[in-house]
Amino acid sequence: MGGPTVSTAETDLTEPNAAAAPRVEVLPARDVPLGGPRAMTVRRTLPQRSRTLIGAWCFVDHYGPDDVAGTGGMDVAPHPHTGLQTVSWLFTGEIEHRDSHGVHAYVRPGEVNLMTSGHGIAHSEVSTPDTTVLHGVQLWIALPAEHLHTARDFHHHAPAPVALDGGGEARVFLGTLAGDTSPVPTFTPLLGAEIHLRPHATVTLDVDPAFEHGLLVDHGDIRLAGTPLRRAELGYLAPGPTTITLTNTTDDDARAVLLGGTPFEEQIIMWWNFVGRSHEDVTRAREEWMSSANPDRFGAVEGYPGDRLPAPELPSIPLKARGRAR
Repeated sequence: MGGPTVSTAETDLTEPNAAAAPRVEVLPARDVPLGGPRAMTVRRTLPQRSRTLIGAWCFVDHYGPDDVAGTGGMDVAPHPHTGLQTVSWLFTGEIEHRDSHGVHAYVRPGEVNLMTSGHGIAHSEVSTPDTTVLHGVQLWIALPAEHLHTARDFHHHAPAPVALDGGGEARVFLGTLAGDTSPVPTFTPLLGAEIHLRPHATVTLDVDPAFEHGLLVDHGDIRLAGTPLRRAELGYLAPGPTTITLTNTTDDDARAVLLGGTPFEEQIIMWWNFVGRSHEDVTRAREEWMSSANPDRFGAVEGYPGDRLPAPELPSIPLKARGRAR
């Protein structure tokens, strides 16, 4: 994973007091097919060659709004994961989730579903028949080495909106922001929140200076610390600031997802749906998914009307570990 080489931009700051503002790295999105033969297209901003991680966040997919009548919606057959947590967050629509931990749940707007793979899990994701427009984000969190083989788990939380001074609101699905703390557990310090900004609103958020942050713009044009971000772009801020200022520069509402976490200092390998620490980790996971040598590792997904996804062939050269950019 990681895709073609992309350029990043560090935009000149033009707002008042710009000299004191933190520098923002702008990461563009690329289109990626998701889900095998019935693939839907997503916009991927993480990982990139220039940046693999923001905190322990290692994967950011942004999709929709998609007219399900035209695209067919989401139909991702049972597939495996190792070494990560998945975070599903919707703006519009509904997705049915089934996994080998025995969980049958639904992803709905404003409600987070977090699944821990640990040593191994399998799950399917299908948009429901009543869904006409599908729109949201799919996020991954890398597990630290000491928790790579933790047990499967699943958590659901519906955060209440929190008003923000200046004209906005937040829904905090992981970590702490604006006085609200999510009860959903993670293995490293993290932040995840949906941010709404009213037209021409400016909001200043208190943040942990030990965190690095990323702001993914869903719609609208937003200035992050003075740097303009357009739809589907991800703005990156290094650790240091105690506040982050967001400005909606348009006449319409704007929406973004704010991610953060302490820098993840470990090197990781991401390939297909696996996160590990070595080529051998990934090779073993692939072999055990494709064979019956260790059926308990990933388990079975009950209730999906079809076959599971086969793993692609590994590349002919060893996979290389990558860490956070310096």
